[in-house]
Amino acid sequence: MATLTIRSMSGSRETYGIVKSVTTIGSSSSCDIRIDAQGLADCHAQIIFDGRDFNVAESDINANLLVNGKPKRKARLAHDDRMELGDIEMVFSVFASPSPKEREQGGQGELEGLRKLQAFSAKLMAATSLSTLLDELMDAMIGLTGATKGFLVLFEGEAPVVKVARNIHKENVDTAVAQLSDSIIAKVVETRAPVIVSDALNDSTFGTAESVINLRLSSVMCLPLMDRGRLLGLVYLGNDRAVALFDASALDFVVVLTAQASLIVASALLLDELKLRAQSLTQTLDKQRFGEIIGSSPAMQVVFKQVEKVAGADVSVLIGGETGTGKELIAREIHRRSNRAGREFVSVNCGAIPESLMESEFFGHMRGAFTGAVATRDGKFQAADKGTIFLDEIGEMPLSLQVKLLRVLQERQVVKVGSTKAEFVDIRVLAATNRDLTREIAEGRFREDLYYRLNVVRIELPPLKDREEDIIILAKYLLQRYAEEYRSKVRGFTPNAIGAVRRHAWPGNVRELENRLKKAVILCDGTMIGPKDLDLSEDALPEIVPLAEAKENFQRQYILDILSRNNGNRTKTARDLDVDPRTIFRYLEKA
Repeated sequence: MATLTIRSMSGSRETYGIVKSVTTIGSSSSCDIRIDAQGLADCHAQIIFDGRDFNVAESDINANLLVNGKPKRKARLAHDDRMELGDIEMVFSVFASPSPKEREQGGQGELEGLRKLQAFSAKLMAATSLSTLLDELMDAMIGLTGATKGFLVLFEGEAPVVKVARNIHKENVDTAVAQLSDSIIAKVVETRAPVIVSDALNDSTFGTAESVINLRLSSVMCLPLMDRGRLLGLVYLGNDRAVALFDASALDFVVVLTAQASLIVASALLLDELKLRAQSLTQTLDKQRFGEIIGSSPAMQVVFKQVEKVAGADVSVLIGGETGTGKELIAREIHRRSNRAGREFVSVNCGAIPESLMESEFFGHMRGAFTGAVATRDGKFQAADKGTIFLDEIGEMPLSLQVKLLRVLQERQVVKVGSTKAEFVDIRVLAATNRDLTREIAEGRFREDLYYRLNVVRIELPPLKDREEDIIILAKYLLQRYAEEYRSKVRGFTPNAIGAVRRHAWPGNVRELENRLKKAVILCDGTMIGPKDLDLSEDALPEIVPLAEAKENFQRQYILDILSRNNGNRTKTARDLDVDPRTIFRYLEKA
């Protein structure tokens, strides 16, 4: 048993045993270890045992904690580590510290008990699966106590289920399982305390118990497996040898074993549950995955059908949508499903290249064409020959280069900077923008003839706020991916976090979701991500605007959508909407 030896300023020493999975330390009477000392908060710190390691963590944000002289908020403890809380000093020990009298009378026996406990824990920790762990647990308990039969019961909901039924020869005991649920187990379930019946056959209370009679047991021990006040299950040990009856010392030893086993079983059950959740998430993702894209919302299903139809047709596609909606993923999926899939997919961000270098980046240059051109070099279009080129943020392209791009699309030929020789390229052009190109055309910043060359087929990606069915599955997928990538202990979301994710408007779309989750996975101290870890308010709701403003916003967006559908034709849009053409111009001026 691990211990904590506390030394005060006066020099007094007191040793406490660490017997719980979470042991609280502070000046409040509600703490497991109460210490009246200056500088100690009501609940100053806690020692947590996770089934393998002991950790100390601050419980009060204003409390100070030093571990081996260094300030810490949380730290793993090793044998003989020293901690300072307020004006007190504590020394952590993995083993109990016996008194001199105890050393004289029973030091060797206690050391042997610790060795058995250590061997017991090591054996359980080596188990590779939940079923193996439970078998090892039962066999170890039978071996250490001299029991002839052992049963391990776990609760699935409210129902007790016998998971292991073994004898001293490590064989399954199938015939006795049906008679196991009796008054002894009922007593432990009711009291959450261990029960020992040393002379079971002559016991006035339990002598008529079904298990005692059917299994011909001379003595019985039944102990609860507890996890933070929750009953996980029971360990039931029986002895059918009258010469080896269980006694109180045997119960004390098994209580320690069971406390240790409870922590390990609770961790194994949690891990098993997480594995099942991961399998379920994987199955759900497989059903909702479209290539590398995840989505099952009606809006995304429309996009997927468009991609399936257009992928095989070797035409230009313009992909629209807000920043962070995944336009490049859609472009890659079109390429992957096309007859050019075995060739290069070249992605170019038109907004990331300086205007002075754009022509060279796109079409290449000859040696000596300009200062720094020390060698002849191909451009992105030559690199994409026989494949697909993706022009992201096409709305950022300057007019001077738009003219040259139009000629490439028309003639399928490029000319390097500094050369007069045209080179034929066989490419498919996919483009993307988050701008309203019809508005850019109207304001003279984008060529209308280039727009029609690019916009043979248009695919519009919905913002994340319109993909309600996808948000949570995307969040769970990204959390799982980043937890593995950054080796984080985070395993899921709290219910409040799920609600906050649903309510947030996500103006940055999937990219914003990715960034918030990366930060949360890296910085979260616990195993569950809460709203604060995502920098979201638990009661975050969309801003309420006056009804007239909401109506105006809807009308403007609807007109822009129809205008886009009509390829910028304002007369047709006005006719479709049955409004005066001046109305269209008015909304364009506001947009």
